Amino acid sequence: MSDIVTIGSATMDVFVECDDANVVSVRRKDRSTDFMSYPYGSKLEITDFDTQVGGGGVNTAVNFANLGFDTAVIFKIGDDIYAQGLLDFFKNKNVNLDSIIQDPKDTTGFSIILTSFEGDRTVLAHRGANAHIKKSEIDFEAIKNAKLLYIAPLNGDSNKQLDDLVKFAKANDTYVCFNAGTTGIKKGYNYLKKILELADVVVMNKEEASMATGIKLRQDTKDIKYSQELIHPDLKEMFHKLKVSDYQVIVITDGGHGAYAYDGKRYFYCPCFDGPVASTLGAGDAFASTFCAAMIRYDIDIAKSLIAASINSAGAVSVFGATQGLLSFDEITEKMNENPDFTVKIEDEK
Repeated sequence: MSDIVTIGSATMDVFVECDDANVVSVRRKDRSTDFMSYPYGSKLEITDFDTQVGGGGVNTAVNFANLGFDTAVIFKIGDDIYAQGLLDFFKNKNVNLDSIIQDPKDTTGFSIILTSFEGDRTVLAHRGANAHIKKSEIDFEAIKNAKLLYIAPLNGDSNKQLDDLVKFAKANDTYVCFNAGTTGIKKGYNYLKKILELADVVVMNKEEASMATGIKLRQDTKDIKYSQELIHPDLKEMFHKLKVSDYQVIVITDGGHGAYAYDGKRYFYCPCFDGPVASTLGAGDAFASTFCAAMIRYDIDIAKSLIAASINSAGAVSVFGATQGLLSFDEITEKMNENPDFTVKIEDEK
C-alpha cells in the first residue's frame, strides 16, 4: 500500500536554449502578453541542449517520494524509445510503478521546451498516450488503499476520468488534491464544480482561476490602486466561486509574484522564496505537490505549507530539469530555520 498515489502525464522533455530568442511584450489597456520569437526563416545555433523526463504525474511522484512518502504513480506510455527512457529514469527514484499503463499501439508523450534568457519557457507538447487513459486501465485498488490521491492535470480524453476518480477517492476516505488543468477548465465552470465539490485541496494558477471563474483582475486606475491591497478584491471573488465545500482549501499561484490560499475564514499570501532561476518548468508541480504533502506533515497548517511549497519550488527552478533541484523535508526545514523572516501574511475574511 502506498501513502500517496499520483496520476498525470509522463513525457520525455527536450530543453532547447538559443541566444537568438527574443522576448516580445505586447500591451494594451486591459492586459499584456509576452511572446518568445525567433528570426523567421532562419537556421539558428542551439546554445544549450538537454533531455529530461517530465510531466505532471512524473514530477509530482518523484517529489512525494523525495519528501519521504511511499508513492505510486499512474501514467500511460507507449512502447518506444521514449517509454524506455522514462522507465530507466525511475530505477533509482523509489516510486512504485505497478500501476502504470503501457500501450504498444500508442506513443509516449514528448515535449520540446524553448527556454528564454529570463529562465521562463514555452512548451511544444505532443500528448500521445497521456491523452488516452481509460477508466478500465486505472488501478482503483491502489487509490482505495492510499491516504492521498494527487491528480495532476489530465489531457484530452483522460480528463473524462476526473469525475470517477474523485468520487471513488472520497467514497474510500482518500484525501484528494486536485491540480486543475486547462483541458478540464475549458469544459466550463458547471463541469468543474462537480470535481471541486469533492476535492480537499484545489490548486490553480491565476490564469486558470480566471478562466475557470470568468473573473478578470482589474488593473490599477488613477483613483483605485488594487495592487496595494494584500489580496486583490477580484482574487477574493475567484476564491469565493472556487470554494464550493466547507472543508476545502483553495490555492492560487501567481508565478514570480508568489501564491495565495483561502480556507473560508482567512486569506494567505506567500511571496516567492529567493533563489537563482535556471528554468521555471516544473515549478507549478513542485509547489502544488509540496503544499499537499506539507498539509499532511504539518497537520493542515496552511501558512507553513505555503512556505514549504515556496522553498521547494525555488529549489526546483534553480537547475534545469523539473525534478533535479527538489528538496527533502529536512532540507526544507533547514531553509525555514535559516530564513525566519520569510513568512506568510494573513488577512481575515470580513
